[in-house]
Amino acid sequence: MDWLTTVDHKKIGVLYLIAGAFFFGIGGIEAILIRIQLIKPQNTFLDAQTFNELITMHGTTMIFLGVMPIIFALMNAIIPLQIGARDVAFPFLNALGFWTFFFGGLLLNLSWLIGSVPDAGWTSYVPLASTTYSTHHGVDFYVLGLQIAGIGTLLGGINFLATIINMRAPGMSFMRMPMFTWASFITSALILFAFPAVTVGLVLLMFDRLFGGNFFEVANGGNPILWQHIFWIFGHPEVYILILPAFGIISDVVSTFSRKRLFGYSSMVFATILIGFLGFMVWAHHMFATGLGPVANALFSIATMLIAVPTGIKIFNWLFTMWGGSIKFTAANLYAVGFIPTFVMGGVTGVMLASAPADFQFHDTYFVVAHFHYVIVGGLVLGLFAGLHYWWPKMFGRVLKEGLGKATFWMFFIGFQLTFFVQHFLGLTGMPRRVFTYLPNQRFDLMNLISTIGAIMMGIGVLMFLWNVLVTSLKPANASNDPWEDGRTLEWTIPSPPPEYNFKQTPLVRGYDAWWKEKMEGNTEMQPAEPVGSIHMPSPSILPFFMGIGLFIAGFGFMFAKDDFNNALLNGLFNNYVVAGVGLLITLTCMFLRSVIDDPGYHIEKEELEDKGVKA
Repeated sequence: MDWLTTVDHKKIGVLYLIAGAFFFGIGGIEAILIRIQLIKPQNTFLDAQTFNELITMHGTTMIFLGVMPIIFALMNAIIPLQIGARDVAFPFLNALGFWTFFFGGLLLNLSWLIGSVPDAGWTSYVPLASTTYSTHHGVDFYVLGLQIAGIGTLLGGINFLATIINMRAPGMSFMRMPMFTWASFITSALILFAFPAVTVGLVLLMFDRLFGGNFFEVANGGNPILWQHIFWIFGHPEVYILILPAFGIISDVVSTFSRKRLFGYSSMVFATILIGFLGFMVWAHHMFATGLGPVANALFSIATMLIAVPTGIKIFNWLFTMWGGSIKFTAANLYAVGFIPTFVMGGVTGVMLASAPADFQFHDTYFVVAHFHYVIVGGLVLGLFAGLHYWWPKMFGRVLKEGLGKATFWMFFIGFQLTFFVQHFLGLTGMPRRVFTYLPNQRFDLMNLISTIGAIMMGIGVLMFLWNVLVTSLKPANASNDPWEDGRTLEWTIPSPPPEYNFKQTPLVRGYDAWWKEKMEGNTEMQPAEPVGSIHMPSPSILPFFMGIGLFIAGFGFMFAKDDFNNALLNGLFNNYVVAGVGLLITLTCMFLRSVIDDPGYHIEKEELEDKGVKA
């Protein structure tokens, strides 16, 4: 019950981590099934329909439900600690964000059990996703599941914006914030502007599919290119929503394990802002093949190439941070250092794809698959592994096994390079994307075999990480405040794992890398900005959990409202929108209760704090 009602940001971080790991596992299994089908020419392991369902669900699950929640897990667990806050700005909203995300993801993945699975690709292009070509409920699961999950992401983004703007410790100006906090701040702003676009697109597609709308139906005056614009004006900022937190993690990890201040901090901050800004100006490079014309193609081509400049600044700053540092190659730092050349490779192929004439050739080949996996897996996933190894002791009080962590890195890293490096050449040789089989002797056979072996190695790497987590969780939680001994930021000044109130006294920040600055002056703890006093804490609440369930039920109600169940009771409940109404009623009742019942929270008194002997 404690976990269902919690509004504590650290516990919500753990919930996001568990949910993300669950969906990441599903997405990974889907990927390995895809690769087994492509291991040899004319393989009959999967049929065409199942293959389409797998590539649709693999992309959708990984991007929306696998890596996003792990990013939110780290943001929840770490950002309030990095800025010296006791919680996020809106703890209730934080819990609501998690539960709506979780039930949306669950709704989407239940499609496997019900038998109508989304099959129009993860971008769900119309008219493939319209009722003309996708007559079953698959795309409905996609539309409703992502709308509900998207509410959770949007709430999270608003919450972190408010937290970082309003709740920084005294002395922590914007230009003293750690890079991970900066990256999360810009990410939250991108979420605020990008997610409404995809929500609108999904609502329009829902009207087309469930209520006979004509937004995308060509025969009735609709326009399928409209969907691409709406999807990509969200979809391109989305890749920066994914990668910017990884940039922040790499900055913190590289700086800590080089025992040096991050090189060019202010240029890193402005590069991050510029990436966020330019991220909204490049969406149509996904549409060079739709015939937008030379002016649009040229503008989007130039904007896409420009975005390489701030990214390049970051790469050089990481290299200069390591230059002359006393580098420790811990497991976390191995992932961070492995990230840099891999991400550069993904960036270079991105600039190649930014050229409209070249993109016309590359567009529907495996070259594009290789490019975005280099950016998302070689960038984001390596960044997340770095962050998990780095902050694991802070979240759980136990340091992951270093030897096993390093072995995991090499297994995953080599597997990744084997899988996706050859796919560039597969694409240039002419292998199209999204094909479930291919003829022999087209120079595809060996490269597909290598690719599949690499994918299995990546799967083994993920299992090794889970084994590390399991073995470590059996040990006592006895990590020190600063287990790496070189911690630079505020989260390393408090116990691991932190108490529910984080800081006994709010710290006074006197410079960038606040904790390192105090260490250099010979202090063993942060200077407090206030005397010890009673601490106000928010009360737990079960309402967010039920609001998530309400939306989940409503989703089913709307989806099956036109179906004939051969059962009078079920027909009556679904066809008259009773089920949909009950679901919405549950959610609205919870909203009403939240509005009228005052929640004063509770206080942890000064005497209790002194009994616990916790120093900030």
